[in-house]
Amino acid sequence: MSVLSHTLAGRARMLALGAMLVLAGCSTPPPPAASGPQQQAWAGRMGLQVHDPLAPERSFSASFHLQGTPDNGRLDIFNPLGSQIAKLEWQPGGASLQQGDRITESTSLQELLERSLGTPLPLEALFGWLRGLQTSAPGWQVDLSRYAQGRITAQRLSPPPTATLQLLLQAPE
Repeated sequence: MSVLSHTLAGRARMLALGAMLVLAGCSTPPPPAASGPQQQAWAGRMGLQVHDPLAPERSFSASFHLQGTPDNGRLDIFNPLGSQIAKLEWQPGGASLQQGDRITESTSLQELLERSLGTPLPLEALFGWLRGLQTSAPGWQVDLSRYAQGRITAQRLSPPPTATLQLLLQAPE
Protein backbone atom coordinates (compact mmCIF):
# COMPACT_ATOMS: atom_id res chain seq x y z
CA MET A 1 0.00 0.00 0.00
CA SER A 2 1.38 3.41 -0.91
CA VAL A 3 1.92 6.35 1.43
CA LEU A 4 -0.93 8.16 -0.36
CA SER A 5 -3.30 5.24 0.37
CA HIS A 6 -2.38 5.28 4.07
CA THR A 7 -2.90 9.05 4.24
CA LEU A 8 -6.30 8.85 2.54
CA ALA A 9 -7.39 5.94 4.74
CA GLY A 10 -6.29 7.89 7.85
CA ARG A 11 -8.20 10.98 6.73
CA ALA A 12 -11.32 8.90 6.03
CA ARG A 13 -11.13 7.38 9.52
CA MET A 14 -10.70 10.86 11.06
CA LEU A 15 -13.68 12.19 9.07
CA ALA A 16 -15.82 9.23 10.16
CA LEU A 17 -14.75 9.69 13.79
CA GLY A 18 -15.45 13.43 13.56
CA ALA A 19 -18.90 12.80 12.06
CA MET A 20 -19.72 10.33 14.84
CA LEU A 21 -18.65 12.84 17.49
CA VAL A 22 -20.77 15.58 15.91
CA LEU A 23 -23.78 13.26 15.71
CA ALA A 24 -23.26 12.11 19.29
CA GLY A 25 -23.11 15.74 20.39
CA CYS A 26 -26.47 16.39 18.72
CA SER A 27 -28.22 13.38 20.17
CA THR A 28 -30.45 13.75 23.17
CA PRO A 29 -29.73 11.68 26.26
CA PRO A 30 -32.23 8.98 27.13
CA PRO A 31 -34.89 9.94 29.66
CA PRO A 32 -34.04 9.10 33.27
CA ALA A 33 -35.15 5.75 34.60
CA ALA A 34 -38.56 5.90 36.21
CA SER A 35 -37.65 3.90 39.30
CA GLY A 36 -37.15 6.44 42.09
CA PRO A 37 -37.68 10.12 42.69
CA GLN A 38 -35.24 12.21 40.70
CA GLN A 39 -34.49 15.90 40.87
CA GLN A 40 -36.20 17.24 37.77
CA ALA A 41 -37.79 20.46 36.56
CA TRP A 42 -41.03 21.23 34.76
CA ALA A 43 -42.69 24.42 33.56
CA GLY A 44 -46.03 25.25 32.01
CA ARG A 45 -49.54 26.27 32.94
CA MET A 46 -51.80 24.80 35.58
CA GLY A 47 -55.39 25.12 36.59
CA LEU A 48 -57.13 23.83 39.70
CA GLN A 49 -60.84 23.79 40.47
CA VAL A 50 -62.04 22.70 43.92
CA HIS A 51 -65.74 21.83 44.32
CA ASP A 52 -66.78 21.75 47.97
CA PRO A 53 -70.54 21.48 48.64
CA LEU A 54 -70.03 23.31 51.95
CA ALA A 55 -67.92 26.22 50.65
CA PRO A 56 -67.65 28.53 47.66
CA GLU A 57 -65.95 26.97 44.64
CA ARG A 58 -62.24 27.73 44.39
CA SER A 59 -60.36 27.93 41.14
CA PHE A 60 -57.16 29.41 39.81
CA SER A 61 -54.85 29.16 36.85
CA ALA A 62 -51.27 30.31 36.53
CA SER A 63 -47.93 29.61 34.94
CA PHE A 64 -45.50 27.60 37.00
CA HIS A 65 -41.95 26.36 37.30
CA LEU A 66 -41.44 23.29 39.49
CA GLN A 67 -38.17 21.65 40.40
CA GLY A 68 -37.33 18.91 42.83
CA THR A 69 -38.84 15.78 44.29
CA PRO A 70 -41.72 15.09 46.68
CA ASP A 71 -39.20 15.44 49.54
CA ASN A 72 -37.31 18.57 48.54
CA GLY A 73 -38.20 21.22 45.98
CA ARG A 74 -39.51 24.56 44.87
CA LEU A 75 -42.61 25.72 42.99
CA ASP A 76 -42.77 29.24 41.55
CA ILE A 77 -46.17 30.53 40.40
CA PHE A 78 -46.55 33.42 37.95
CA ASN A 79 -49.44 35.63 36.85
CA PRO A 80 -50.33 36.05 33.13
CA LEU A 81 -47.86 38.96 32.84
CA GLY A 82 -45.00 36.78 34.11
CA SER A 83 -44.66 38.33 37.57
CA GLN A 84 -44.05 35.88 40.40
CA ILE A 85 -47.06 35.72 42.71
CA ALA A 86 -46.03 32.85 44.98
CA LYS A 87 -43.07 30.68 45.91
CA LEU A 88 -43.45 27.34 47.66
CA GLU A 89 -40.35 25.63 49.06
CA TRP A 90 -40.14 22.36 50.96
CA GLN A 91 -37.64 19.99 52.49
CA PRO A 92 -37.92 17.19 55.04
CA GLY A 93 -39.55 18.61 58.16
CA GLY A 94 -40.99 21.80 56.74
CA ALA A 95 -42.49 23.90 53.99
CA SER A 96 -43.03 27.60 53.38
CA LEU A 97 -45.30 29.54 51.04
CA GLN A 98 -44.35 33.11 50.21
CA GLN A 99 -46.95 35.39 48.61
CA GLY A 100 -45.58 38.92 48.40
CA ASP A 101 -44.55 39.90 51.92
CA ARG A 102 -46.65 37.16 53.55
CA ILE A 103 -44.95 33.89 54.50
CA THR A 104 -46.89 30.84 55.71
CA GLU A 105 -44.95 27.95 57.21
CA SER A 106 -45.84 24.40 58.16
CA THR A 107 -44.06 21.26 59.29
CA SER A 108 -45.82 19.41 56.45
CA LEU A 109 -46.00 20.30 52.76
CA GLN A 110 -49.17 18.22 52.46
CA GLU A 111 -50.87 20.22 55.24
CA LEU A 112 -49.73 23.56 53.81
CA LEU A 113 -51.07 22.68 50.36
CA GLU A 114 -54.41 21.48 51.70
CA ARG A 115 -54.81 24.61 53.80
CA SER A 116 -53.89 26.89 50.87
CA LEU A 117 -55.77 25.10 48.09
CA GLY A 118 -58.75 23.67 49.92
CA THR A 119 -57.95 20.10 48.88
CA PRO A 120 -55.08 17.68 49.42
CA LEU A 121 -52.79 16.92 46.48
CA PRO A 122 -51.12 13.50 46.15
CA LEU A 123 -47.51 14.67 45.89
CA GLU A 124 -45.84 11.31 45.25
CA ALA A 125 -48.37 10.57 42.50
CA LEU A 126 -48.12 14.09 41.07
CA PHE A 127 -44.38 13.75 40.54
CA GLY A 128 -45.02 10.39 38.89
CA TRP A 129 -47.66 11.91 36.60
CA LEU A 130 -45.22 14.65 35.62
CA ARG A 131 -42.83 11.91 34.49
CA GLY A 132 -45.61 10.21 32.52
CA LEU A 133 -46.18 7.38 35.01
CA GLN A 134 -49.66 6.06 35.77
CA THR A 135 -49.07 6.43 39.53
CA SER A 136 -52.13 5.67 41.65
CA ALA A 137 -53.39 7.88 44.47
CA PRO A 138 -56.42 7.06 46.65
CA GLY A 139 -59.46 9.02 45.48
CA TRP A 140 -57.70 10.42 42.39
CA GLN A 141 -58.02 9.45 38.74
CA VAL A 142 -55.42 10.64 36.23
CA ASP A 143 -55.66 10.89 32.44
CA LEU A 144 -52.26 10.70 30.75
CA SER A 145 -53.65 9.93 27.28
CA ARG A 146 -52.39 13.33 26.04
CA TYR A 147 -49.09 13.27 27.93
CA ALA A 148 -47.15 13.29 24.64
CA GLN A 149 -48.77 16.68 23.94
CA GLY A 150 -47.82 17.87 27.44
CA ARG A 151 -51.33 17.58 28.91
CA ILE A 152 -52.19 15.95 32.24
CA THR A 153 -55.63 15.94 33.84
CA ALA A 154 -56.24 14.54 37.32
CA GLN A 155 -59.53 14.44 39.21
CA ARG A 156 -60.13 13.91 42.90
CA LEU A 157 -63.40 11.99 43.02
CA SER A 158 -63.59 11.15 46.71
CA PRO A 159 -63.76 12.06 49.49
CA PRO A 160 -65.15 15.59 49.11
CA PRO A 161 -64.14 18.15 48.17
CA THR A 162 -63.75 17.01 44.59
CA ALA A 163 -61.09 18.70 42.48
CA THR A 164 -59.78 18.89 38.93
CA LEU A 165 -56.11 19.60 38.25
CA GLN A 166 -55.04 20.38 34.69
CA LEU A 167 -51.43 20.77 33.61
CA LEU A 168 -50.04 21.91 30.27
CA LEU A 169 -46.30 21.28 30.25
CA GLN A 170 -43.89 23.30 28.14
CA ALA A 171 -41.43 21.41 26.01
CA PRO A 172 -37.95 21.37 27.60
CA GLU A 173 -35.68 24.08 26.25
